[in-house]
Amino acid sequence: MNKANNFQRIRELSYVQKAALAGAVLERMLPNYGLFTEATGFGDETVLRSVLNVCWEKLMLPKSKISLEKQVEKVEPLVPELIDFDMFGTYLAIDTATALLGFMHGMMAKDDQEFVSIAKISQATVARYIEFLLESEGVEPDNKLVREHPLMQYEIEVLGELIDFVEQNGRVTPESVRELKALAVADGQTNIGLELN
Repeated sequence: MNKANNFQRIRELSYVQKAALAGAVLERMLPNYGLFTEATGFGDETVLRSVLNVCWEKLMLPKSKISLEKQVEKVEPLVPELIDFDMFGTYLAIDTATALLGFMHGMMAKDDQEFVSIAKISQATVARYIEFLLESEGVEPDNKLVREHPLMQYEIEVLGELIDFVEQNGRVTPESVRELKALAVADGQTNIGLELN
């Protein structure tokens, strides 16, 4: 499965399917933010976790009175500034919070492009992490090395499996969402391969 193929497949999903897939991708990114918070004391993963839960709820119950605007207000102050933290994890935290904000903006504006972007942000996070790893080994990263790296291959493969699940299930139901969320974290690691305890 190549990644262009994955993005094409995402574009062919329905609005709700794209949203569910984006939520699943976020489930894999979210713990990266928690690791950043542990290391720096900045931010609060529990807030992002509860906001993502609210988004899932809104997705399942579109007519509910949940205010996503209020959720956006909770997340915005938790996006770290690169200049404030001299560590690689800052990028991971920014990517996660940005993707979560994009998820909400997509739901508020009914703009499914935002949902496609979340898979791209996740892949960009993985690419940046691979570059960081290669550089720390003294290797000059290039597109080929990044693309062929096991972490990127795995990211593409997992995204493909999540798309398979969404395609095969057709309608998005509370039950299929539960299964999709479980599938997203079944391997016990984040999108960059960090173990979840």
